[in-house]
Amino acid sequence: MNRTSNEHALHYLNTLIETSSDAIIIINKLGVVEFWSTKAEEMYGIPVERIQNKKISTFFKKEDLKLLEILKTKKPVFNVYHQPRPDKHVLISSSPIFDDLGTLIGSISIDQDITNVVKLNEKLSLTTTELQKVKQQYNLQEQIEPLAEIKGCSTVLQTTKNLVLKVAKTDATVLIQGESGVGKELFAQGVHEASFRKDQPFVPINCGAIPEALFESEFFGYEKGSFTGANKDGKAGKVEMADGGTLFLDEIGMLPLDMQVKLLRVLQEREVIRIGGNVSKKVDIRIVAATNSDLEQMIKKGQFREDLYYRINVVTLKVPSLRERIEDIPILVNHFAQEYSAKYQKEVPTLFDSAMEMFTNYEWPGNIRELRNVVERMIIFIDHSRITAKEIVNIFPTSTNDYIDKEGLEYEKAHLEKNRIQEALEKTYGNKSAAAKKLGISRVSLYNKIKKYGIFDY
Repeated sequence: MNRTSNEHALHYLNTLIETSSDAIIIINKLGVVEFWSTKAEEMYGIPVERIQNKKISTFFKKEDLKLLEILKTKKPVFNVYHQPRPDKHVLISSSPIFDDLGTLIGSISIDQDITNVVKLNEKLSLTTTELQKVKQQYNLQEQIEPLAEIKGCSTVLQTTKNLVLKVAKTDATVLIQGESGVGKELFAQGVHEASFRKDQPFVPINCGAIPEALFESEFFGYEKGSFTGANKDGKAGKVEMADGGTLFLDEIGMLPLDMQVKLLRVLQEREVIRIGGNVSKKVDIRIVAATNSDLEQMIKKGQFREDLYYRINVVTLKVPSLRERIEDIPILVNHFAQEYSAKYQKEVPTLFDSAMEMFTNYEWPGNIRELRNVVERMIIFIDHSRITAKEIVNIFPTSTNDYIDKEGLEYEKAHLEKNRIQEALEKTYGNKSAAAKKLGISRVSLYNKIKKYGIFDY
């Protein structure tokens, strides 16, 4: 390779590294920092000129450094949780570096900042707990019909709601099945609110939004000092927090196989052991799980445990798609129009039949989540008190002329793909790696599609 080619290769490599959203750090075999990326500067608050060509142990505790550990073990590690500062949560993947003769010359670390994911999970737990406290204080359960938030009067919806009320009287494990956006969590809350556990916590956990390295601590909690960066007092996991109440496992098909084994043990033994602990605690919980995946197909592919499937599938609750309850669409449109008119301090509009016909003719691949999104756009962009079909064409998912078919198959395919990406990003709270895994594509492909469809809200 000539000099020009070498220079180009270096430029390519440097651009690749600096384009990465993760921090990249390289040390030599003596522990001296050879490379410190811009993202590393941002993540750890140490400028490159201060740390370059200095021993990394000068800036971090030796026991916290996977890079130094790799120099000793000569074995890579992947997705190891680390908390370098009280306000920073990181997943570290580190590997040794060898020359052509197999001699160790250093190690590299790729550090992914998951602080926002951890904080969002904590906020969700706190919000759920606070909501339960408020409900208990004012005894709202007695005043509000458990399924009041599920709007509609279609026969298929009423049948599903009646089944919820029937199942809620038992303590059986429930598996809720349905497409993305149909409102599976609302039905799970309905099961809880209509049960004898209604005064106890309803604890949701989205299995598709938690980094794999954090699953065990999120589910089972940990004792103090059980790992670097652990809370000094330890922390209860979601299973423990749900004691006496209901644990809702959303996107259970995303649960890793090793965690499926541990969850199965909890269901069988009704007890939990925190990470770093040796004392089991009995828990009294009801499990409600939800999925939009075909778990039976996943079992055949070895992606989901058959014994766990039968444990969670005592009662199956199938939530209908919006296509199956077309007569509910006008009710939902008016409900969301009132909600967003109040939010944006605007007059509640009246829709002409032509406008409402657009809503009922569309197939809604994103179901209620997509419908809510369209109604919100309608309230934001249209100021008239009476709305026609012509006025909502530009904010509607499809164009005019048969509403759905004008743009053809390619348009529908692209529209569906964009919706799926937005749903994945929403469910993973903007975590691109988790969203890519959920969609079954590489992170590079996800970034390209985000750019292609102009999805910049996450």
